[in-house]
Amino acid sequence: MDELRAISTFVKAAELGSFNKVAEAQGTTPQAVSKTIRQFEQHLGVRLFHRTTRNSSLTEEGQRLLESVKPSLDGVVGALNRARSAAREDEGMIRIATSGSMARKMLAPLLAEFQQRYPLIQFDLLQEDGFADLVGDRIDVGFRGGNAPDAQVVSRRLFPVQQIVCATPEYLERHGIPRTLDDLQAHRCTGYRQPGSGRAMAWEFEVDGGIVFHHVQTVLLSNDPDTEMHMVLAGMGVGQIDSINGAAAIRDGRLKPLLVEHVSERMGLYLYFAQRADMPGRVRRFIDFAVERLRDSGQFYLSAAELRKHAL
Repeated sequence: MDELRAISTFVKAAELGSFNKVAEAQGTTPQAVSKTIRQFEQHLGVRLFHRTTRNSSLTEEGQRLLESVKPSLDGVVGALNRARSAAREDEGMIRIATSGSMARKMLAPLLAEFQQRYPLIQFDLLQEDGFADLVGDRIDVGFRGGNAPDAQVVSRRLFPVQQIVCATPEYLERHGIPRTLDDLQAHRCTGYRQPGSGRAMAWEFEVDGGIVFHHVQTVLLSNDPDTEMHMVLAGMGVGQIDSINGAAAIRDGRLKPLLVEHVSERMGLYLYFAQRADMPGRVRRFIDFAVERLRDSGQFYLSAAELRKHAL
């Protein structure tokens, strides 16, 4: 006999207390329900229900069986429902945390391409600096440049984020080219204000295999990387721009990389998410898609040879 079907009918009959109600719920007849229960009792060799013309109640053996099988049956039903819904998980909402700059530069084309595959999936973007509270903000996936997220989330380092000192050709023609780190003190520099402390972030450089930090005098301090880069593009001064924002401008000649032998790659672009056994299929598909598209992406990274090629 079909034991799983018989167990399911037994549990439903125990919950509803009536074979007629079970028949209505299952779209069958009371006679069919009664036959299933009778065959199940014969199969087990034990009576499970006290029957009357209108109602049924569990015997002591039936009550013990219910207490034993119901938790397991609930787990099986839940697993089957999740498996069935997985095929339909190509619609619904995905909430993403990222910075505004990263959303414009990197995520806009990524989300557009993903939606061409899954047009019924919507995105809700939370654009803030720093790592988001995934649980508190109900975030499915986060993207951040910088240091690795804390150990409470699952994270993937997709590619290095370089810190590249650069300026426009016009600025360098007027003010000269800094050839050493000390030369930067004679130049007009821009800076980035740290979101947490509000202080100017020190510029960082690779020197002899390690990272050193330099504080520069700034003529502009901004808490938005896009704004800082546009000020550098306008010729205001020399800036240390991350490769996500600056790679395209360097490749098309609007910015010239400087001190390329000292470019730091300490930071990275991270995708992160909470560890969940019940992660919706649409979120898993998007994570896999984003990792495939962005891992080791050359679009936002310049090799040493490419940096030297564009430098003055």
